[in-house]
Amino acid sequence: QVQLVESGGGLVQPGGSLRLSCAASGIIFSINVMGWYRQAPGKQRELVARITSGGSTNYADSVKGRFTISRDNAKNTVYLQMNSLKPEDTAVYYCNADIRGPVMLRFDPYWGQGTQVTVSS
Repeated sequence: QVQLVESGGGLVQPGGSLRLSCAASGIIFSINVMGWYRQAPGKQRELVARITSGGSTNYADSVKGRFTISRDNAKNTVYLQMNSLKPEDTAVYYCNADIRGPVMLRFDPYWGQGTQVTVSS
């Protein structure tokens, strides 16, 4: 089976940095779009950033200039470098990827379990 495993979350002070990683494992033929979403308490989940297999990126306005998404296709891994973190960045961050798995007929969406990012003094 295919699964996404996230790492890198934690507690940081305002202005600090974190680097999130998400690796896809299992029987994988190919991966299309990969992205990061986040959800704060009482709020809806929102797109933070996403990246295509060709390297095209999109960012939420709130993180532009501070966050950078990248991927290593050889490792089936997507990263989110978060700099100049603010308290409002506090949320559970979820990894997402569209993956062509054993079926091989289509890309299916997969989600990580989520990792907590807390920005506080």
